[in-house]
Amino acid sequence: MFRSISAIAALLFAAAILYAGNGLQSTLLSVRGDIEGFPTTVIGLLASAYYAGFILGCRLVPGMIQGVGHIRAFVALASIASSSALAHILFVEPIAWGGLRFITGFSFAGLTMVLESWINERATNENRGKILSVYRIVDLGAVTIGNGLLAIAPPEGFQLFVLVSILISIALVPVALTRSSSPAPLETAKLDIVQLYKVSPVGAIGAAATGLANAAFWGMAPVYVQELGYGAAAIAAFMSTAIIGAGLFQFPTGWLSDKIDRRMVIFASSLLGTGASALLATFAGLSENAMLGFSFLFGAFIIPVFGICAAHANDHAAVGKAVATSGGLLLLYGVGSVVGALVGALVMSAFEPAALFWYIAGVYLVLAVFTLLRIGIKRRPRIIGKKSRYIPMAKSPLTRVYRKRAKSQGKDPAKNAPKAEPKT
Repeated sequence: MFRSISAIAALLFAAAILYAGNGLQSTLLSVRGDIEGFPTTVIGLLASAYYAGFILGCRLVPGMIQGVGHIRAFVALASIASSSALAHILFVEPIAWGGLRFITGFSFAGLTMVLESWINERATNENRGKILSVYRIVDLGAVTIGNGLLAIAPPEGFQLFVLVSILISIALVPVALTRSSSPAPLETAKLDIVQLYKVSPVGAIGAAATGLANAAFWGMAPVYVQELGYGAAAIAAFMSTAIIGAGLFQFPTGWLSDKIDRRMVIFASSLLGTGASALLATFAGLSENAMLGFSFLFGAFIIPVFGICAAHANDHAAVGKAVATSGGLLLLYGVGSVVGALVGALVMSAFEPAALFWYIAGVYLVLAVFTLLRIGIKRRPRIIGKKSRYIPMAKSPLTRVYRKRAKSQGKDPAKNAPKAEPKT
């Protein structure tokens, strides 16, 4: 396990710096948009613009990786994302920010695809859950730090945007200098969502469902806390507490998914996450401590679900399909996120802030039910005619005794035995 982690240490370090910058930027834009007087729906549309770019990135970046390789694609996309972060300072108005969020989403789709496909190629089915859990812990820990950085400078200033750009730029260094061998060149850049669903229905639906719910959380939860009357420090604490919960539960969840059917873990996490969302919707307004406690449970149960879905899908993917599988999952996540970010904003505007978490609870409840139904579907071999008697192994002395007795009765078990059905 340690050897496997050390082999991808540079990738994990790059991911940590990169996701810290992206975590800070996501929360900063929600808070700054509210300060600038952007309507709640507009803030939701900004999140949707990010995921619209994310979808396009999932479609186009595999071709870029096929053409120039993983490292060059990573360097180019990180440079674009870094420049986009700085441009937010120059144009503080919704349309410009929407365009910049689209560009950022495109870039981060490719950056995430490069990292996750690279890591998946270094993992095996026996340790994939643990490896991806470590990756997710790094991801979540970095986002926690990024959210914490919101408190070091006023969100209405320019300093935090500069910090985001610096972090994304520094993430280039570990990847550019890594000694880890790059993944094999891609034979094809095509993403086949239908085939991905056939390979892993729970993985595909889980990716879309987590996008529907999690994008609403990341985009609108800071506004939710703000609407409850709390300031920037409480917003950072709320988001960080959810991520800390996810980080602490990520490895045990991944370890458990390596031991049992991963779909059972997805079902349990989704069901528990549904309960945590309902608690946030009902009791978060009682006190700040209650809000933070329920946020911890929310993150612990819900945020790790996408990683387990990805591990489940990669377990069943063909050799050499790491980029196609990761890209397909991220594409589904992005499609769900475009819708989810907007729906989260609409339900908050139409009803009350707590409606955000009722919506999230509903999404995860549907995922839990779908997963349970898939677990109940077992592929059984078809039996043609009547069952035959058990025939011992060919080299067993009992076989010769059985065959001799059967032939004396005018039967040949070797001829009468039905042919085995091919595995499905």
